[in-house]
Amino acid sequence: MGNRFILNEVAYHGQGAINDIATEIEARGFQKAFICSGPSLAKNGVSKKVTDVLDRAGYTYEVFSDIKANPTIENVQAGVEAFKKSGADYIIAIGGGSPMDTAKAIGIIINNPEHADVRSLEGAVQTKNKSVPIIAVPTTAGTAAEVTINYVITDVEKNRKFVCVDPHDIPIVAIVDPDMMSGMPKGLTAATGMDALTHAIEGYITKGAWELSDMFHLKAIEIIARSLRGAVENTPEGRADMALGQYVAGMGFSNVGLGIVHSMAHPLGALYDTPHGVANAIILPTVMEYNAPATGDKYRYIAQAMGVKGTENMSQDEYRKAAVDAVRKLSEDVGIPADLKEIVKEEDIPFLAESAYADACRPGNPRDTSVEEITTLYQSLL
Repeated sequence: MGNRFILNEVAYHGQGAINDIATEIEARGFQKAFICSGPSLAKNGVSKKVTDVLDRAGYTYEVFSDIKANPTIENVQAGVEAFKKSGADYIIAIGGGSPMDTAKAIGIIINNPEHADVRSLEGAVQTKNKSVPIIAVPTTAGTAAEVTINYVITDVEKNRKFVCVDPHDIPIVAIVDPDMMSGMPKGLTAATGMDALTHAIEGYITKGAWELSDMFHLKAIEIIARSLRGAVENTPEGRADMALGQYVAGMGFSNVGLGIVHSMAHPLGALYDTPHGVANAIILPTVMEYNAPATGDKYRYIAQAMGVKGTENMSQDEYRKAAVDAVRKLSEDVGIPADLKEIVKEEDIPFLAESAYADACRPGNPRDTSVEEITTLYQSLL
């Protein structure tokens, strides 16, 4: 069986790329956009950068902004009903992972009504039809949702997040414009940037990794390591590099999977509404240490991509430690908390560990694990 690789039909990168939205709309003959965007993006004028492009070109649209930071089943259901009433024939998703995940779920359900029960989309589901066409415009440099076949929805009733994996949900067009990310506050830039680094590192060491995905992931680690500090300080170079680095990471992990950093982060978002990037950043170094015995010589190349010198003269233990230390130092430099003390309640750990073990990302972890070992990892972070 071959190694499958799925990417957008087309992607535009660089300053001013949002103007190419009009080009794509005209070329594809779209009539009316259904814009999925979070309420804060409308409030601070970020969404307007896109609607201005549509207005200048004379294209009609309707905005749907009933989207939470960790989108829920109810958000998706409301979006499906709003899309049906709108008369739209395509979706523009503007934002970080939340609006894009919501857009993907809406687009899939509209064209696959047998999946109106959002929970039926959990896991690797083979839907019959492609999503409503999506043009994805990221405003954060981290999730890479604009190039992935994954989305995550929160089940409030059961206090859990579930991952959906479907080749039919990938946006047909990605518009990766660093100007759309220039207004991100430092904390959000740091969190989403560390999310991108987690994608690159987990994708590089996951069981499904192979030469093509390794190429993307190592390059993404290199770009992110050199640019995240600058992006947090809002330098143009840092912003531009992070916009690219997070996309390159997405090209890889979308096709080969992730591991238990994400498995452990998802229930934190569901139970405590913890920002996904923050959860990943805190957990990543500890899980890297745990996974090291199952990674061969890959930590040598992670360390090199992180900018560590002299790895060719290091022992296996030394370069593994160097890789973990470099990740921990970057996280510290951009202001990520060192542990979960302010987030996790100890009495919740059994539930968190069970949820993490059941998560769709867990089977890709390079080291086989258990509920008991995940419990120990959570406890070590308190």
